[in-house]
Formats: sequence, structure tokens, C-alpha cells
Amino acid sequence: MGSEQQQSMAAPTTPRDQHLLDELFAEADIRINGDRPWDMRLHRRSALDEIVTRQSLGLGETYMRGDWDVPALDQFFYRLLRTDLTPHIRTWRNGLRILRSYLVNRQSRRRAFEVGERHYDLGNDFYSTLLDSRLTYSCGYWKDADTLEEAQTAKLDLICRKLGLKPGMRLLDIGCGWGSLVSYAAEHYGVECVGVTVSREQCAYIEQHFGHLPVTVHLRDYRQLDQHFDRIASVGMFEHVGHRNHRTFMQVAKRCLKPDGLLLLHTIGKNQRHSSTDPWIDKYIFPNGELPSAGQIGDAADRLLVCEDLHNFGSDYDKTLMAWHENFEKHWERFAGQYGQRFYRMWRYYLLSCAGAFRARHIQLWQWLLSDRRPGGVARVS
Repeated sequence: MGSEQQQSMAAPTTPRDQHLLDELFAEADIRINGDRPWDMRLHRRSALDEIVTRQSLGLGETYMRGDWDVPALDQFFYRLLRTDLTPHIRTWRNGLRILRSYLVNRQSRRRAFEVGERHYDLGNDFYSTLLDSRLTYSCGYWKDADTLEEAQTAKLDLICRKLGLKPGMRLLDIGCGWGSLVSYAAEHYGVECVGVTVSREQCAYIEQHFGHLPVTVHLRDYRQLDQHFDRIASVGMFEHVGHRNHRTFMQVAKRCLKPDGLLLLHTIGKNQRHSSTDPWIDKYIFPNGELPSAGQIGDAADRLLVCEDLHNFGSDYDKTLMAWHENFEKHWERFAGQYGQRFYRMWRYYLLSCAGAFRARHIQLWQWLLSDRRPGGVARVS
């Protein structure tokens, strides 16, 4: 069985010496072998040394191996991330990661399709049980919503209203996923839609399900785009662009926007400009990903596009991730034989650690509305 509840949560009874992590975790109100839902239950003592030495990567990999458990991982990460332990654990590795991000373009055209192959192409059947009915793999908008379905529909409609979509317009969705936005916009706002994705599974899904709508999809890197559109949206894709390519992305958007066009950029963001990608997330979940800072997005748009509106609803991603985790647990037995226990622990760690990170305001969710600044350009913000 996959559920962590089926694993022993009892703390070891053998006494052990105090470890550096006991002191560090105490600052976050976390106890090793404590009895609260967010306390760590240690199964292999040497895992503590590995966590200190390898930090995020060690923490994630020891969890994937079953060296420790936490009944409520989201609460564990919320407490860990709201307490700034960086001064205690900063090492030369962090500096090397930041330096590498400035020297190497990890989001080059040659690597553009890697995240599609390794993450988004896991299987449409898998994602159909995790997500809402439209397979919307980005933050929902929970302002007036009680369910994941309602939150995702509200998010799609919010985007369409911010863009001021009207019948006869052409909408480009850069990183269109399984087509949730293009299908919704075509159905409810009467616009012609073009989507681009680096996932073969997503492309096939859109072609199979939305042939009755004015929707076209291309398996293509965004840098190849050269058509003109009234509106552009990019929802949950900018995290894969990388700071070395932020300016290029904005130039592509500028090139493809008509003079009175609008771009809505929906992206996860980080609080600090000079920080590195979490190495565990990079290795196991989103290869070559990099969260942008608000300053980096502003720099990329400078002298190209004008920011008309900036909306932060990062706390809604906590709710979205917890809803995805609930679906994941509910349907896991269907996929246990195909993916195995290591995958189960990896995805549980991914979903709940990210929920804790948003809850702690360690990362954000922004919607930027940008307009074309050429003479004649008119901002139409709804």
C-alpha cells in the first residue's frame, strides 16, 4: 500500500546523542522523534549527517529512501521555511549553484523539451486523477471557490476578463498545458486560440479533445513564434524560461503582440533575486527550472512592455497543492504498480513541501498584466 499512514509512525525508543539538526529544527519548533504531526520520525540516524551535508538534496533523497517520515509534511515545511535557517547552513555549494546559473544557459533550445519529457509526459491518465476536469496544472483562484473545480474555472475566467477577450480576437497561450485556457477561452469568449507546448502528451491530448473548437496546438519552443495575436497568455510556463532568457521571452511576446495587445504572465516567483533553484526540485521534478524574482521580470520587460497590473495570490497555491495531494492519495492505488513506492514518496514530498513553501510565503504566485508600449498601444485592463 502506498499511503504513509501504513508505515510506522512510532518514534525509535533507542536513545541517541544530540545532533546539530536537533538544534536547528528546534528553532522551527520541530522535534526529531517528537509526537506532533509536524515532527520528524527518524528511521536511520545517519540520515541526519546526510541532511546537514547535502541540505535540500539530502533532505529529499533521505525521505525518498524512507529514512524518515513526517505525518504532516506540509506543516513540517511550513515551520522549516518560515524560520530562516540560512545563516546556519549556508555552504559554498549555494554560491556555486548561483554562479552556474549565470554562466550556463540551462534553459537553452537544446534543453527546452527535457521538462516535457521528464515531467509533463508522465501520462495523461495520471494527471487526469490529480487535477480538475480540464487538467489545469497551475494555481487555482479560491476567492469565491469551495472546490478545486470551482477554483480552476474561476482562474481561467479571471485571465480571460483581465485580457478583455472578445469574439474574433486571436489568443496565444505560451505553454498551454492540456489546453484548459485555450478551450475555455474558445468556448466562453469566442476567440481563436493557438497553444504551444514542449510536451508530446499535452499536444496529443489537445488534438484529441478540442478538434471541435477553433484551437490549434504546436509542439514548439516559444522562441520560434512569429505570428501576430491580439492577446497572449502564459500560465505556469515562465518558471521554465530561466533568467538568461527572460528578455528573450519578452521580446518574443513583443514581436507577436499587435500594437494594442496585452500579455498576461502567470508565474510562481521568488522573493530574492540572487538565489538558486532548489536542487531537489531541479533534479527530480522540474529539470532546468528557475523561479523569477519580481525585479527580474521588471528588468526583462523594461522598454518593451508596460506593467498595467500586478496581482499576488500565492496563498491560493497552498490550497491548490493540498487539493492535488488529496487527489493523489485517493487514486494512488491505481498507479502504485506502475510507478512504485519511491515515486509515491517523491510526489508526496513535492506536493506537500511546495504547499508548505507557499503557506510560509517563501515563494509567491503572480499575475502580471503587460501592455505594448508602442505609439497607438492602448491598455485595456478589465
